[in-house]
Amino acid sequence: MPETQDPHVSQPSSAKFVYDFTEGNKDLKDLLGGKGANLAEMTNLGLPVPPGFIITTEACKVYLDSGSEPAALRAEVSEHLEALEQKMGKKLGQADDPLLVSVRSGAKFSMPGMMDTVLNIGLSDASVSGLAAQAGDERFAWDSYRRLIQMFGKTVLGVDGELFEEALEEAKQAKGIRVDIELDAADLKSLVAHFKDIVAKQTGRDFPQEPREQMDLAVRAVFDSWNTDRAKLYRRQERIPGDLGTAVNVCSMVFGNLGPDSGTGVAFTRDPASGQQGVYGDYLQNAQGEDVVAGIRNTVPLADLEQIDKASYDELMQIMETLETHYKDLCDIEFTIERGKLWMLQTRVGKRTAGAAFRIATQLVDQGLIDEAEALQRVNGAQLAQLMFPRFDLGAKSEMIGRGIAASPGAAVGKAVFDSYTAVKWSRSGEKVILIRRETNPDDLNGMIAAEGILTSRGGKTSHAAVVARGMGKTCVCGAEELEVDTKARRMTTNGTVIEEGDVVSIDGSTGKVYAGEVPVVPSPVVEYFEGRMHAGADDADELVKAVHRIMAYADRVRRLRVRANADNAEDAARARRFGAQGIGLCRTEHMFLGERREMVERLILADTETDRDAALSELLPLQKADFIELFESMDGLPVTVRLLDPPLHEFLPDITELSVRVALAEARKDANENDLRLLQAVHKLHESNPMLGLRGVRLGLVIPGLFAMQVRAIAEAAAERKNAKGDPRAEVMIPLVGTVQELEIVRDEAEQVIAEVEKAHGVDLKLTLGTMIELPRAALTAGQIAESADFFSFGTNDLTQTVWGFSRDDVEASFFTAYLEKGIFGVSPFETIDKDGVGSLVRNAAAAGRATRPDLKLGVCGEHGGDPESVHFFHEAGLDYVSCSPFRIPVARLEAGRAAAESKGSDSR
Repeated sequence: MPETQDPHVSQPSSAKFVYDFTEGNKDLKDLLGGKGANLAEMTNLGLPVPPGFIITTEACKVYLDSGSEPAALRAEVSEHLEALEQKMGKKLGQADDPLLVSVRSGAKFSMPGMMDTVLNIGLSDASVSGLAAQAGDERFAWDSYRRLIQMFGKTVLGVDGELFEEALEEAKQAKGIRVDIELDAADLKSLVAHFKDIVAKQTGRDFPQEPREQMDLAVRAVFDSWNTDRAKLYRRQERIPGDLGTAVNVCSMVFGNLGPDSGTGVAFTRDPASGQQGVYGDYLQNAQGEDVVAGIRNTVPLADLEQIDKASYDELMQIMETLETHYKDLCDIEFTIERGKLWMLQTRVGKRTAGAAFRIATQLVDQGLIDEAEALQRVNGAQLAQLMFPRFDLGAKSEMIGRGIAASPGAAVGKAVFDSYTAVKWSRSGEKVILIRRETNPDDLNGMIAAEGILTSRGGKTSHAAVVARGMGKTCVCGAEELEVDTKARRMTTNGTVIEEGDVVSIDGSTGKVYAGEVPVVPSPVVEYFEGRMHAGADDADELVKAVHRIMAYADRVRRLRVRANADNAEDAARARRFGAQGIGLCRTEHMFLGERREMVERLILADTETDRDAALSELLPLQKADFIELFESMDGLPVTVRLLDPPLHEFLPDITELSVRVALAEARKDANENDLRLLQAVHKLHESNPMLGLRGVRLGLVIPGLFAMQVRAIAEAAAERKNAKGDPRAEVMIPLVGTVQELEIVRDEAEQVIAEVEKAHGVDLKLTLGTMIELPRAALTAGQIAESADFFSFGTNDLTQTVWGFSRDDVEASFFTAYLEKGIFGVSPFETIDKDGVGSLVRNAAAAGRATRPDLKLGVCGEHGGDPESVHFFHEAGLDYVSCSPFRIPVARLEAGRAAAESKGSDSR
């Protein structure tokens, strides 16, 4: 859920475009971006942060809107750069002792690897020797220079990064070595010359030697990176608004590549995969920060730093404790050690797996850092849904071919693919795929989204693959070193086993194990808990189950919205009740007539005479009654909303094309079947070009006399029998597709007459209520009138979305939705999350108008939006009484209803 700016935090004037680290704080993410705000916060906490300044998101927005930086920006940057130079005692790019800076992106919401960073700005032919002299290390200086040209060339000048990688590989091969750190100063000096030639050849200009020009071009490149394809794709995936812009952080460089007493690392205050407390992270000696997150060299566990540099390790542990206590959450930290001196380069509230989110939330409550209301805000329905997916059956026969780092949990099975293009292509063809790479980079985002899971042979829990996969809830195994991945040959080999592209593999993100072939799955323990097969209070209960139980219990205590189920049979109703449903919000009676019963409805619709129609209705009545008795038994004491028959006719009539062919062939053989001829004539008469907008719902009930009366009688008799059997049936009759109050009045009059007859015959008072679905724009616009004849409204948001937008879900999702999502017209499908401005506006207005007429009008929603996390919050705000969704989504809806209530209470208290 996107953060909201605390209105009580004073906002600096937007006329100022540059802030020193000492001027900001963590609450200014809108203006300073997440990275800058947190660097400022750490500076204010007195932690060792290299000095620097932040160019605001407001400057970025001006640049993106106008194509040029704000007029005042250059002078402000110059002022802050001069202050930084005075603080550091040297000037940017100074020949004998150069100040070098990093230029890094930093949006309000974390977008790992999606935008640009350039390190070592200020190095040039004139200053590289000065850096070498000051550091006493010629190799380090030339290594830093080649890194600058490589990053600047790719990021700022648009040179194909593969050209630099190939040149680097050639240099290593020529010397017969495998890793860059074995290249000496002479090798790196030659490589710098080669890199400069690449830049000149590819861009038509020399690599810029003026330090300020380097910095200004890098800042502009970071601004531009906000609108790269991968950044836009990531924002759509994570639902991050596209108009926020990014801040730019200019920070004095500290160097982890100064030898074995230097290094860089990433640390977590808790395990982001499991939530367990301990020492988690990666460290790489003699390296700069990008080496760790890129996964191009395998790191050592953070715990090893205690043996490598105990003083820095102890200081880091203390800082980690300080940050977690201060932020009251799991923190993700980047640091560098420069010749034994620890520097903090970044902190943020860390991304975590779904299981870790629930465990950490309850741990922090137990530690007294947050309360239950805050714990509820630290998790969400999407995470809970992830926890309900199946996991591998570890007792099944399987062939393990390797093991890596368990980076993001889950059980993923699919065909092996070795590049993102193939992953997307196969996925769109309906194939499940596992994306296998040596390491991923931001350009792999499309493939990562398309894949069931990601497997890499390099990198650790803090690599690009791991961080992005955790954020998306994708299964991921990283750093499986025994796997040799050959992307050009499209194969993976390990211990004599060869996996070719297209072969099925299974990866377990909870254990890091990799299997050849398909491994069977078993239900998740969280589902077993909801099903009642696992008791959360047992001593041996899974820690995750205990955490889920605690948070769900709090959500249920505070939520205002009740949660019902969409269920059409006793089995689904029983499961829904185990999952916590508080009734049935939608029983679709047309689903009771699929399969063997379909012909009965067909005979009813095609009946020529009143006698034939009455015979069909008499045949249907006992079947309907038996169905309703089972439902009322399953939901005894809870409301059951039964929607009267609403079948698009084409679902219950013979296919007109098949029937026409059959008749034509019979006539050609001079063997015509009278029944088929009569049937074809009737189907032609009833055939509709657009059945979803045709003779269905209340229209069908008015056109076919006795249809709705039969159903109401079946409901009433089933309720009466249950009541006489000491049950507690609470039936609600719902009339579908009403567009005008007159339709509802006619059906209601008939229904009340039938109910009265049944009550009299059985000697009971049924207290049946009658309401309608609001699923047509006209119904929403005339809700005040309709409420005069309705005891309740249930918003059918699936059909309401179709009729408001004017498109058919069955057709458009396959035809143009993909293009609309890619072009940013939709942030998310309006069938997945309610369109608040259009459909949502009708819901709000109809709810208000209905209650103005009938203050006690019960309001619910029975479209699948009722189980969508974001939509549940909308329905809470709109004042509805309940949501209804499929049984599997009930726990998600319960959790989100609790979160919506806690969020509203928190907003009210502010």
